[in-house]
Amino acid sequence: MLFSLQVKGYRGVMNALKVAAKVLPMPKPTLFSGPGSSLELCEAIAQMGTQNILIVTDEVLHKLGILDNIKKSLEENGINFVVYDGILPDPTYDQVETGLAMYKENGCEAILAVGGGSPIDAAKVIAARVTNNRPIKKLSGFFKVWKAPAPFFAIPTTAGTGSEVTIAAVVSDPVTHQKTPLMDPKLVPMMASLDASLMTGLPPHVTSATGMDALTHAVEAYISMNASPDTDSYAVAATRLIMQNLEKVVEKGDDIEGRQNMALASYYAGLAFTKASLGYVHAISHNFGAKYGTPHGLGNAIVLPYVLDYSKEAAADRLAKLAEVSGLAVGGETNLELAQKFIDRIREMNSKFGIPGHLEALKKEDIPAIAKLALKEAHLNYPVPRYMDQPTCEQFISQMLVA
Repeated sequence: MLFSLQVKGYRGVMNALKVAAKVLPMPKPTLFSGPGSSLELCEAIAQMGTQNILIVTDEVLHKLGILDNIKKSLEENGINFVVYDGILPDPTYDQVETGLAMYKENGCEAILAVGGGSPIDAAKVIAARVTNNRPIKKLSGFFKVWKAPAPFFAIPTTAGTGSEVTIAAVVSDPVTHQKTPLMDPKLVPMMASLDASLMTGLPPHVTSATGMDALTHAVEAYISMNASPDTDSYAVAATRLIMQNLEKVVEKGDDIEGRQNMALASYYAGLAFTKASLGYVHAISHNFGAKYGTPHGLGNAIVLPYVLDYSKEAAADRLAKLAEVSGLAVGGETNLELAQKFIDRIREMNSKFGIPGHLEALKKEDIPAIAKLALKEAHLNYPVPRYMDQPTCEQFISQMLVA
């Protein structure tokens, strides 16, 4: 009885967020798309009169030379730059503050993020800190970025997070290791580039994990209770593109057409979940990342089929539609049968990609705390089709223990 009353309360909060999503403008970046489009973005930045820019990236990308053509284009367009390549997976407050200091010391006027979700998220928070003289914790939550951030541009080098189009950024407290989400439409970059030529060198394990991350965004947005016709369109398009292209680019990394399709799928999935929100997959995966350092895409891939098992009956019609656009329907199946086909297909893909069905780092004694934090995140933010209480969530996470 008590849990039923709690669920009614959660539904009320989610309905309010749905109304807010309809009323509040959700900006989209000016988009440059296609091989070589990152250089077009550099030209556009110059046309805005920008003379000094902070490039935010990670050390691996920098050493691999992924930024070489971008830096050359900036130079040719008369833009001075300084590179901050200290961003690590799950960026922390300290990394943000270091980037902020470099921005100020070098008289920068704008920020260009090049990389996966971590550099882009860190760059968003650096941009917010430039104009909002408040600690990161004061900027966390919904609509706390009161002043428009410094001009910010994004070039994703993975097809997964969709951070180049979302209103969210996540950084971690270096002491507690808890995730700190910032959610504000002002965090969407002014411009972004989807340049598949920057993604052809990604190794298979990164390609598969980031691709499953994008699929998780699309699926959770589609089965969200706050889904709408426009988010449905983006989520369906993303799912179709991922199911048609992910295996291709994992097997053949230099498939430029497949890479471009995956970049577009990630972008569409980002548009979908920005308005429709996410679900238990992210709530649990975020806490796996905070506790064990589990890469976000890998965590999502592991958790996704378990959550869909739990939500299957409540979301059967929606999962059946995703099965259809994935080419799994042969005719005559019930919605529940199609939903199961879709879940089975995800498990099959994980297996093919070498993604395990269990989390090796997971410890039984950690499960109650992980469940508590996951439920807190989900019930404050996510309009899931079927809610869990604490005992159910603990039992659910226990399924992911290594036998």
